[in-house]
Amino acid sequence: MKYIALALALLLGTSAFAQNAAPVLASADAYRTMASGGARAPLFARELASARRMVDAGIRAGIDAPVPKDRGGGPTHERHKANYKLIQSAGALYRLTSDKRYASYVRDMLLAYAKLYPTLGKHPAAANQVPGRLFWQSLNDSVWLVHAIQGYDAVRADLTPAERKTIDDDVFRRMAAFLTGEPTTFDRIHNHSTWANAGVGMTGYVLRDKILVEQALKGSDRSGKVGFLRQLDLLFSPDGYYAEGPYYQRYALQPFVVFSQAIADNEPSRKIFEYRDGIVLKAIRTAIQTTYAGAFFPINDAMPDKTLRTEELYQGVAIGYAASGDTGLLAIAEWQGQVALSPQGFAVARDLAAGKAKPFAFASTLLRDGPDGRDGALAILRSGPQDKAQVVVAKNTAQGMGHGHFDKLNWLLYDNGNAIVTDYGAARFLNIEAKDGGRYLPENDSWAQQTVAHNTLVVNETSHFDTKLAPAEKAAPVQLAFQGEGPARYSIGEMAGAYPGVVFRRALVQIDMGTKASPLVLDLLTVKGGAKATYDLPLHFGGHIIDTDLKLAPNVTTRPVLGKANGYQHLWVDATAPLVNGQGRVTWINDGRFYTYRMAAAGAQVILAESGANDPRFNLRREPVMIQRLTGAGDAAFLSLIEPHGRYDASSETTTNSRSAVTGLTMAEAGGARIATIALTGGRQIVIAIAADTTADKAHSVTVNGRKLEWRGAVGRFDAGSGAGK
Repeated sequence: MKYIALALALLLGTSAFAQNAAPVLASADAYRTMASGGARAPLFARELASARRMVDAGIRAGIDAPVPKDRGGGPTHERHKANYKLIQSAGALYRLTSDKRYASYVRDMLLAYAKLYPTLGKHPAAANQVPGRLFWQSLNDSVWLVHAIQGYDAVRADLTPAERKTIDDDVFRRMAAFLTGEPTTFDRIHNHSTWANAGVGMTGYVLRDKILVEQALKGSDRSGKVGFLRQLDLLFSPDGYYAEGPYYQRYALQPFVVFSQAIADNEPSRKIFEYRDGIVLKAIRTAIQTTYAGAFFPINDAMPDKTLRTEELYQGVAIGYAASGDTGLLAIAEWQGQVALSPQGFAVARDLAAGKAKPFAFASTLLRDGPDGRDGALAILRSGPQDKAQVVVAKNTAQGMGHGHFDKLNWLLYDNGNAIVTDYGAARFLNIEAKDGGRYLPENDSWAQQTVAHNTLVVNETSHFDTKLAPAEKAAPVQLAFQGEGPARYSIGEMAGAYPGVVFRRALVQIDMGTKASPLVLDLLTVKGGAKATYDLPLHFGGHIIDTDLKLAPNVTTRPVLGKANGYQHLWVDATAPLVNGQGRVTWINDGRFYTYRMAAAGAQVILAESGANDPRFNLRREPVMIQRLTGAGDAAFLSLIEPHGRYDASSETTTNSRSAVTGLTMAEAGGARIATIALTGGRQIVIAIAADTTADKAHSVTVNGRKLEWRGAVGRFDAGSGAGK
């Protein structure tokens, strides 16, 4: 009953704000500044011209607000999606050009929706999400509202009172009532709720309805237990890392930043950009830090091709710059090559034209996870700030809610501008109607979320937490150690609880070679088990195999399937081989650079496989994977090394340094530490000592093969001829 009462209050227009119709999401003065200075800001002028082309084409085509019937990617879905962009852009154009055609177009479009919206019920293509009215899921209705209210705000003052009342009541109040009356959409801690909160809150400011604003900020009952502010408290870590991972941080960023800007403009006393130690601005910078060459790290449910060139980040960069003056954000805008058609976007374009951009501070970073920063972390090791510098990503984070994957201590590697150790991301063809309307496919559950689809430990061909969300949400890794600077940068994480009685730890060490060559990456994964088990350690890689010293038993005429469930049913087995004397290597090529993966795991077998088995609808990409398998093990250790080297130049048909410079990889134990020795051509050695006790700055001393090694902290590096750790 409380939701019905609240909905009726919204429809009646209860308001405590001053009653006028001037723009509140961008002031008249701001529009005048943009109009007068836009020609001197090339990126803004380009965006203005692009918007005019789009809206002029829409005006010529006429108004079309069809009865919704299609799922994602279908004609009516795409039409309503295009319409909200047209409404938003046409409103801005009216204020920037004073051309009344644009105001008339917004008015006529919204009057068409005023006739349509009251007739709508549950969307006919609704599936497993809360159904919308205009779209198959209510999330998209919220997105429509966030965009359309901005366009309406720009023209509302110049409509007749009757037109305003019709559009206010039959479009925006009805949509706000629908969203606030759906607690599973509005009153959650989730990105769907963020969009709904932002849309309703911005509508409240435009309609001068304080109740709507309070509901957006504090939940439908205005208690503060949920709502926009509570989402800022719970969805971000103290470092600005978003619970669901970088891909959804990008998606959720837009409602967070545009609503924050609306709050700052209308209620500056709330100091929203200072809230929780500036969490909104931290979230913008953190989103950028979780990219490589502009593309977001595709962990959890993610599309691997999503980059900073998206509307969410055009808005995020613009609003972040306007609020902070961080000139590093100008460099990101320059890379994006596009700005938002807003006062903040204009400020970015103007200051870019004035030459104020400074390089964005890409650096090795530890991003704590969880509201209090106690639920693990995302560790990022960078060899430098350049676009193509090497980056190691250690996913030692919490589950990530319903979009999380079951892949504790997973890792990724980027080098030379490419993904080398890869993450599949999501099994989804976003907004492609033929693929289940762009929704998540069944293979997202059967493959993409399963542990074997990632680069981490699998026990007995089962996934972490048996792919059950509730226990996965309760257990997070521990980030034991992190060092982002120096000649040996490292991350160490530990996980307990993913499997009963099993604790595993992973150390990833990025080792500078003292030359222009990319660093080596050492990976040590240790397991404390108890009962005998089969341990698999997959490595999903990008590239084509060139060479190996493995004695392969290839499957030439038939391709057996690796297993029956938990993702294994989707793997074709191409070949198998033992690790002779516990050693083996495989070399592949990616974009003209060679990568040699060297393995040291006594008694292990190697399986070369490819995704795509049991996939009759061709929903999966075909991607290679190497799996190290230990059978009948209790405690175990997997030591691996990736070495980037050489170059193949297709234009000149020349190859240099295609052979690995590493001649051996061995491991010893001494004094509670694991000692990895990397032998190189020419007799050089690099020794990496990894302590069991990871206490910061703790002194360690061990003797290996008559050589005394001393270091402080979790990891020490020693080169041939030295006994002191770096």
